[in-house]
Amino acid sequence: MTKPMRFGVVAPLRSDVPAWRDQARRIADCGYSTLLVADFPQTQPAPAPMLATVAALTDLRVGTWVYASPLRPAWLTAWEAHSLSVLTEGRFEMGIGTGRPGIEQELLEKGMPEVPAPGRRLARIRETVTMLRELDGSEMRTPVTMAVYGPKARALAAEVADTVTFVLGDQSRDEVEVLARDFRGGEVELALAVPVIGDTVAPHMAPPDTDTAALHAADALTALPDDPAAAIEEILRRREELGFSYFVFGAAFAERFAPVVAELTGK
Repeated sequence: MTKPMRFGVVAPLRSDVPAWRDQARRIADCGYSTLLVADFPQTQPAPAPMLATVAALTDLRVGTWVYASPLRPAWLTAWEAHSLSVLTEGRFEMGIGTGRPGIEQELLEKGMPEVPAPGRRLARIRETVTMLRELDGSEMRTPVTMAVYGPKARALAAEVADTVTFVLGDQSRDEVEVLARDFRGGEVELALAVPVIGDTVAPHMAPPDTDTAALHAADALTALPDDPAAAIEEILRRREELGFSYFVFGAAFAERFAPVVAELTGK
């Protein structure tokens, strides 16, 4: 059975802090499940204090979208994630992946002693989740979201993740169906990040020079129409045909898509 539908928002801090806090409150008022922040060091405050702030202001769930495993030791990510679960009283979701395109250069610029190979990055995710489960103990379970694409990452996600999101660009619907096939009908929740709404590209979800027209022309799953009624129709199609039940948008469209959230949440 497909999971009940829910909706999240990636909300980077791109304004003054009071305006961002007000934005978080409006996102909560619109009925979204989760406020998410990306792991982009030094471009905004660190994820943990941002998410703890939102959890104190609202009843939203909060999460990372997503921790880049090469940026910190496994024990440090696990400790931070467990701490957020404690401080939010179980409202934190740890999103984690092997790192966005180009992260190798970023690691070198930040003085990392080595750039882990892809296999080592996956191993670090496993270590992180194992340590997180140990810290959580029997009284708590921090949900884990994995951002994946290749077969090894998908296999690990099937083993350790509660939610899976695919790292997508302009892949065809048929290609995504192949990725989703192994997870449909199981216990894992399928999440779809949609960085492009109409002609708008959400910050921290896709490069600003993303060709939005090309994505719409290709019927890519990383784009939706900006009309809420049309978006509802397409989201229901993606749920029925592919099994996605958790949809993540950029903050710029949180209020415009409030009717989408009101219509579909829980279905």
